[in-house]
Amino acid sequence: MVKVIPDLTLLVQMVIFLGLVFILNQILYKPILSIIDRRKKQLEESENEIQLFNDSVDKKVAEYEEKLKLAKLSASEQKKEIIEEGANQAKKIVDAVRNEIPSIAREFQQKMEAEIQKAQAVLDGHSKQLSLEIAQKILGRPVQ
Repeated sequence: MVKVIPDLTLLVQMVIFLGLVFILNQILYKPILSIIDRRKKQLEESENEIQLFNDSVDKKVAEYEEKLKLAKLSASEQKKEIIEEGANQAKKIVDAVRNEIPSIAREFQQKMEAEIQKAQAVLDGHSKQLSLEIAQKILGRPVQ
């Protein structure tokens, strides 16, 4: 039979082991865990900042698209207004010209009649003179 005598070395080794665990916990594990926690917090903060930035970008893109849509609508309305205004001005010009055509035609007709009367007066004067000359040549003597 073997008799085991309790030895104090086992107890000393247990105390040394527990002391080593305590010292390693203070010197090694806690600093490493704190660094890991800090990095995890930084990562979460970075993710939050990225999410806020993405939300901000999405919001600005939506605002830009809305402004672009409004600008296109405004440009379309202005284009329609300009086209309508141009059509109205063209109509006014055409109407004015149509209204002036009869008066221009009357003035032209009056001028033509005046020119015709002048030409007839000149021709009447020349026709009498011409007929007298023809009669004189035919008769061979002066005619009064």
